[in-house]
Amino acid sequence: MKFLVETSARHVHVTKEDLATLFGEGYELTPKKDLSQPGQFACEERVTVVGPKRELKGVSILGPCRKATQVELSLTDARSIGVAAPIRESGDLEGSAPCKLIGPKGEVEIAQGVIAAKRHIHATKADAQALGVDNGEIVSVKVDTDGRSLVFGDVVVRVSDSYALAMHIDTDESNAAGCGREVYGEIVK
Repeated sequence: MKFLVETSARHVHVTKEDLATLFGEGYELTPKKDLSQPGQFACEERVTVVGPKRELKGVSILGPCRKATQVELSLTDARSIGVAAPIRESGDLEGSAPCKLIGPKGEVEIAQGVIAAKRHIHATKADAQALGVDNGEIVSVKVDTDGRSLVFGDVVVRVSDSYALAMHIDTDESNAAGCGREVYGEIVK
């Protein structure tokens, strides 16, 4: 059974409080484009992510707001700004890297929250059953591309009926596999 493999570029998730600091009191995110996961969207709003070495301008915010501000970078991005981002599942921020975010109305220093997202598959319970996997299981996924096919190991399966079936990799991983716009993968045992 094949499923879509999507490239997740660098992005930021913010809390309501940090959104207010960055963009002004009472500010609401402006949806630009719906993402594959239900209820998730890319926003018009962008921020600058600042590390000890340099900054990344124009980093997209994804909505809706979250309980904790989180910055997801590729390992290349993280190194380029001088941040040691651990590879983690989204939301696992304890002890992760710090940075500063700059918006049009203010700045936010986060003591932790910068991660390189662990590659993962979003699946409903029915999808997981069809794939023969369980929530939290670590699998390998083969991606066939022109001249750069490879098998991604250490892919975590995340199961919820609020998901849509898709695998997410970051830009470093996508480039390594030569992924284009529409790429599919399959679990290999």
